[in-house]
Amino acid sequence: MVELIRTNDPVLLSWLQARLAEEGIHTIVLDAHTSVLEGSILAIQRRVMVAEGQIIGARRVLAEAEDIAQGKA
Repeated sequence: MVELIRTNDPVLLSWLQARLAEEGIHTIVLDAHTSVLEGSILAIQRRVMVAEGQIIGARRVLAEAEDIAQGKA
C-alpha cells in the first residue's frame, strides 16, 4: 500500500473513497481513530492508502477532486 493523500477534510475523504470505489480502487484510511482522539487541533491527518498497482488511477481521481475544488470541472 502507498499513500495517496493526507487530509482531515471529511468531505474530501468521503468523496474520494466513493470515487475510488467506483473505479474499482480499494482504499484503506489510516489514522482515522487517532485523528478523532487528538481533538480539534487537526495535528494528525488521515492517510488514504491504495495498492501500489492502482496508484496511477488513484492519482487521476485525486486530480479530478482538485479540479472540482478549483471550479475547473
